[in-house]
This record gives sequence, C-alpha cells and structure tokens, in this order.
Amino acid sequence: MPDEHRFEEKLISQEAEKRISETLDGVEKIEIDVQTDLLKIFQGQADGVSVAGLGLVIQEGVRVQEIKLQTDSIAINPFSALFGQIQLNEPVNTIARIILTEVDINHALASDFVRTQMQNLELNVDGKIVSFEPQQIQVFLPGAGKIECKGKVLLKEMGNTRPFAYTAIALPRTHSQPTLLESFHCTEGGGISIELVTAFMLKAKELMNTPSFKWKEMEFNIKDIKVEIGSLILLVETQMKQIPSSSDILSP
Repeated sequence: MPDEHRFEEKLISQEAEKRISETLDGVEKIEIDVQTDLLKIFQGQADGVSVAGLGLVIQEGVRVQEIKLQTDSIAINPFSALFGQIQLNEPVNTIARIILTEVDINHALASDFVRTQMQNLELNVDGKIVSFEPQQIQVFLPGAGKIECKGKVLLKEMGNTRPFAYTAIALPRTHSQPTLLESFHCTEGGGISIELVTAFMLKAKELMNTPSFKWKEMEFNIKDIKVEIGSLILLVETQMKQIPSSSDILSP
C-alpha cells in the first residue's frame, strides 16, 4: 500500500512541478513533493507540500538562488489536485528558507518590477511630508552580518526637486538583536538638513524592521535574517490563502 501511495504522490508532484515551472520565467531545478494519497485527495486533504528550488526567476530581473519550503497539512480542491494544480480550500501556514545572492538582489533592485514598488515614498520631516523617489540602489554583502547600501534618490519638497546620494552600513534585525545602523554618510546633495537625514534614517529603520508584509494572497513574516559574504539568508513564515497563478506572479 505505501508504494501505491508513493506512486500517486509522484504523479501529482510531477504535474505540480510542471505547472509551477510554467509560471516562472526560468528555473534551474525544482522539486515538489505533495504528501498525500488517493483517498485523502478525494477527501480534499494533503499532509503537506514541500518545495525545493534552485535558480528561480519569478519574472525578468527577479531571481531567487535557493528556496526550501514546507507547508502544514492542507485542505485542497480534490479535482484540481488530480491534475497537479493545488487550489487551497483553507489558508495554510508554511515555513521557507530563502537564499538571495548579492548579484540577484542588485538585479532585482534595478528591475522595472521593483522600481514600480518604490515610487512616491514619503518622509515625515518635522511634521512636513517630503516625497522621494529612489534612482539607484546598490547593495553589498561583505559578511560579518553587515549590509552596505549605496543609493541615489530624488527629493521633492516645497515644489523643488534635487538629488541626494548616500552610503550606509547596517546590521539587520535577527531573533537576538534589533536593527543596528553602523554608519550613514551623505555623498551628494549639499545643504541637507539634520532633520531630513534623521527622517531618512528612521524610514530605512522602519523598512528593515517591518515584521511582515503582504503580497497577493500571501502574508510573509520574516523570522530571521543571516548575512554571509555575497548572500542573504531569510527564514520566513507565510500564511498563504491561495497559491498564486502565473497571472498573479507576473502582475505588480
């Protein structure tokens, strides 16, 4: 009987791999294991789903070096599951380990997809709203738990627009320490007020300390961040209301 169940799992898992691969712009390797059997499928149940992937290109310019993901037991649509399409009947909790390389991060930051998410950001400077638009961002991962960032933004205040460039070194929050800002230097944009620099630093801290964020039908909770030379390792808990389709992945 276990061999029969494993045969059913393999058929569904292989079809799921094919469908997920079709939603991506590119993938080096992906393995999906749907832990279930035929009886559970007809009952709309699965013990869980595990995913292991290498070189996943979500869309042009956005690439993940490695991901390992495991879900809890899930309630699924039995008819779609038979064809390898996992449609959730109830939200499911997952835990994932994601590795991003320095090269992939910088390619993503320069992509149109990310740029559209970073438009019309705002700073609160002594009660006044100053908008800014990132122009260039480059991240370096030298190790020792540090993230170095060099960037250039356009500041828009009181009807005027001017460039502002900076370099910063930070240590992201982990399960044992809060976010720490080691240094921050203005490299372009004379006459920047202390209040503006302070507001900019507070905004950076706010973004780095954001415990969770939502995208489509998923809510992500970053539990831990580890910085190694040339790579960033994230431990993420996710509540997924539905597995995104190809149209969801490709839309902003």
